Amino acid sequence: MLRLTDFIIDCPDTMKLAAFYSEVTGLPVKKDSNEHWAGIRFGEIELAFIQVEDYRAPRWPDSDHPKQFHLDFEVDDIEAEERRILALGATLHRDCVGPEGYGFRVYTDPIGHPFCLCRNKGVVWTDQGPTWPERDQ
Repeated sequence: MLRLTDFIIDCPDTMKLAAFYSEVTGLPVKKDSNEHWAGIRFGEIELAFIQVEDYRAPRWPDSDHPKQFHLDFEVDDIEAEERRILALGATLHRDCVGPEGYGFRVYTDPIGHPFCLCRNKGVVWTDQGPTWPERDQ
């Protein structure tokens, strides 16, 4: 059986980036984190940060320094979450939210990794995760 255990992000300062995503997600940085490896637990999966010497930030959408990955965070209130993450040090790059309030916005974290805040019509969050609306067949 194959199980995804970690999603690892390269960075120059593990504790600083882990602290940013801890504030974004509301989840704590793991106690055994250090300057070489830091993590945030999401159930069975860990969002981890590893220190690399010659870190080069992606310059999305520049293909000379491609993004290589991005995170999507589904939110209930995109405006409130945007204010919060901008105050934490994120930068807004693209707004694809329509007049009804659904869509996504692309941001970068303080060292250039892209991520999105998404608001999808009909998604309802429970303790077990998101419940997606039935799609037309």
